Amino acid sequence: MPTPAFLPGLELSRRFYTEAVRSLLEEAAPGIPHTAARIGPGSEVLGYDTERSADHEWGPRLQLFLHPHDVPRHAARIRHMLAQHLPKTFHGWPTHFAATGDPDVRVMQITDGPVHHRVEVTAVSSWFRAALGFDPASGVTPAQWLATPTQLLAEVTGGAVFHDGLHTLTPARTALRWYPHDLWLHVLACQWRRIAQKEAFVGRCGEVGDELGSAVEAGRLVRDLMRLCLLMNRRYPPYGKWLGSAFARTPAAPRLTSVLTSVLAATDWHVRERHLVHAYGIVAHLHNELELTDRVDAATRPYHSRPFQVLRADRFTRALTARIKDPDLRDLATVGAVDQFIDSTDVLSDPDLTRAATDAVTGIDAVTGIDVHDGDPCGTANGGRGHRHHSG
Repeated sequence: MPTPAFLPGLELSRRFYTEAVRSLLEEAAPGIPHTAARIGPGSEVLGYDTERSADHEWGPRLQLFLHPHDVPRHAARIRHMLAQHLPKTFHGWPTHFAATGDPDVRVMQITDGPVHHRVEVTAVSSWFRAALGFDPASGVTPAQWLATPTQLLAEVTGGAVFHDGLHTLTPARTALRWYPHDLWLHVLACQWRRIAQKEAFVGRCGEVGDELGSAVEAGRLVRDLMRLCLLMNRRYPPYGKWLGSAFARTPAAPRLTSVLTSVLAATDWHVRERHLVHAYGIVAHLHNELELTDRVDAATRPYHSRPFQVLRADRFTRALTARIKDPDLRDLATVGAVDQFIDSTDVLSDPDLTRAATDAVTGIDAVTGIDVHDGDPCGTANGGRGHRHHSG
């Protein structure tokens, strides 16, 4: 079949609900309260989908949320009604999603039989527990915030709600829109800490003739600066595939993109360092413009007695931490949210694993909020303060 004209996925899903799904839902369960949305995984949820996205897990799809007590009573009938009576195509796109060799991936395909659709029928609380490991309607603890990767926070707060008849999805998304102020300060402090730990290595690698190692360290610093700019702009940094696309939409991008590109393009560590120094100055000024702390000197300086120009980014960490009012948060190890100290896709994709990792590193149980190391004679209480002195 010819490829239909591309339509942004969120608009396709909105029309799919309005023009095809809603009438079948009313026929299957007349008058049932529901909410319809397209949130969760998918490039269209973040607004980054293109024609290329249509090759898998993209198409006319959405979530239908019911009251928890209505799910066992009506969900199977609704799914069956949709499978039997949805149109085979919608605006030219197949509504049937066929299996592939990967059990987690389906692709649009024309079918003559029942439609294996991608209309998920569930309850809001169940959906959030599966996606994040907790239900935000019950409140979000600091440990739950820290155990949730920013990619997942972007997925559940992005997308669109087409109809909120239950009046529960919108408040849940609002609760997760951005970190509470003290947690924001903590996450920012930890992001500056990541930069402080590595900023001298670009020159040190270069000094011994290791240009490849210097470039690798510079690449990490560029990534951390991009994520820092997103965090300063109150935007959840997405995972690597969309990090550059998200950064390009920040106010910092016009000033920083060419500078960071020059860092990555440099083949000599002296040039690489010069561009990084420029980038540090811009980001430091952006920090001061936020007025979250007293002004921090934006000038770079030698790294102790070594001839490498660095920002000494730990100064920003200290300034931010000093402004945290909650003593328990102020005393946490400066490792931050889970994707600031773990870079494993398998871990970051599994709420159980991110929760366990955060519990282990911060010492705070992500469910109860209780310090799991309270009274530990090894000094790991209060978030494992031993991490504070890890050498960069």
